[in-house]
Amino acid sequence: MKNNSEWTTVIKPKAGWFDINLKELWHYRDLIFMFLKRNFNSAYKQTVLGPLWFLISPLLSSATYTIVFGHIARISTDGVPQFLFYMCSNAAWGYFSACLSSTASTFTSNAYLFGKVYFPRLVSPVTTVIYGLLSFVIQMLLFTVCSVVLAARGQYIHPNIYMLYLPLMIAQMALLGLGVGIIISSVTTKYRDLTILIGFGLQLWMYATPVVYPISQVASIAPWFQRLIWLNPVAPIMNNFRYAILGCGSFNYTYWGISWIVTALFLFFGVLIFSRVEKTFMDTV
Repeated sequence: MKNNSEWTTVIKPKAGWFDINLKELWHYRDLIFMFLKRNFNSAYKQTVLGPLWFLISPLLSSATYTIVFGHIARISTDGVPQFLFYMCSNAAWGYFSACLSSTASTFTSNAYLFGKVYFPRLVSPVTTVIYGLLSFVIQMLLFTVCSVVLAARGQYIHPNIYMLYLPLMIAQMALLGLGVGIIISSVTTKYRDLTILIGFGLQLWMYATPVVYPISQVASIAPWFQRLIWLNPVAPIMNNFRYAILGCGSFNYTYWGISWIVTALFLFFGVLIFSRVEKTFMDTV
């Protein structure tokens, strides 16, 4: 038998909860790039408009929110142009929900591939997070164009110095979506019912998050209810994200710090459970 030192790569079974090799992700960076190309091609293959859906989808969603929540429900947007308020919110929530929902189906949607070849299973959820970032960046560029157009018509927003925190907020949305998503993906290997509930759960989570309304609207209901909303880990991100870009509301450090603690816990336990389940999931998926 040859000694392990004679091989460039040695694949060994994982033993224990903490046997996690994150360095492998960097070694398989080319595979991540290939998966990104695959996801992009499969998403817009045999479509008439192709990548234009990156622009059309957020415009339609923002217009719908403006009509339903802005004009019909008459929900306040704290003095910010309604279309820009909903476009900004839609981009942030869309990125988080895309990270979560795509990651949540990692095992079930890639079982055919996982059963044929070895590579770090975390490559798949990491790919979805990076792919979602591409859509998010395009939406924010479109948001910038719309802001300039509306500013020419006298409808202004007030971006501020807190925009320096945007990379941290974007990273947190990705990490929180990744953490929650891989926990769900690990559980769905045995209980497929959860895959049906993901869409419904995300819908409820959106309404429990100040996406289509500012946090100031919740204060009029009851102080305890506003505190409850703040404990939602996505709420401080959404509030601070809008404040940095639109200048509406106020920046909250306290609940953002709590949100980071919750994000770290979800990510830690998510990677831990994911690493544990990936060893035997082919027997149950």
